[in-house]
Amino acid sequence: MTERATETPEPGMVLRTPRGRLFRFDPGALCLELLLTSDPGGLPWTYETLREPADLVRWAAESRLPDGLPLVVGDEELERARVLRGALWRMTRARARGEELAPADTQVVNEAAAAPPLVAAVTPSGERVWAPAATGSALLSTVARDAVELFTGPNAHRVRECEAVECALHFVDTSRPGRRRWCAMGRCGNRHKVRAHRARTALPGDGAGRAEGEA
Repeated sequence: MTERATETPEPGMVLRTPRGRLFRFDPGALCLELLLTSDPGGLPWTYETLREPADLVRWAAESRLPDGLPLVVGDEELERARVLRGALWRMTRARARGEELAPADTQVVNEAAAAPPLVAAVTPSGERVWAPAATGSALLSTVARDAVELFTGPNAHRVRECEAVECALHFVDTSRPGRRRWCAMGRCGNRHKVRAHRARTALPGDGAGRAEGEA
């Protein structure tokens, strides 16, 4: 579902819709990037990309983490990644809707965050590298700690869900006015603009035009 964004320095990950259309989406946080590996909401474009440990390694390389992570992941850590992902999805949806976070979900995040995280190091030439022996547990700890920062920090009230009814994507609204509505203008934003335009230009009594504008 995800493809590495290497052609441009723009932030975000390149996603592919069920019809094969590519679009760039930046959820604004590492922990929300993990949600892009599946659709726990059960909407029509449901998918699962974490099928084996190598998939979690691949996701880490595609994420906003710096390159060059020598990661080793086991089957148990992969299952824990799925559990953490589910907890994060429910917490994200609750925060976006102004609801309380479920204790069972925050416990999952807290337990993952309690493990040692990924460690960065500096070389004699001044380059930033990852310390060796990085594990899946360390990766999940780093993701969970990012979630703690998000849900308790200044952007906690800016966690949003895309307003398109057929979309399950969530993001941190970092825009200055705080009025971001869509996951990406190249996807749901443009579709909304097209529908709104058709609704405005529909002839009086054109029921089909009105229906599409209301979709």
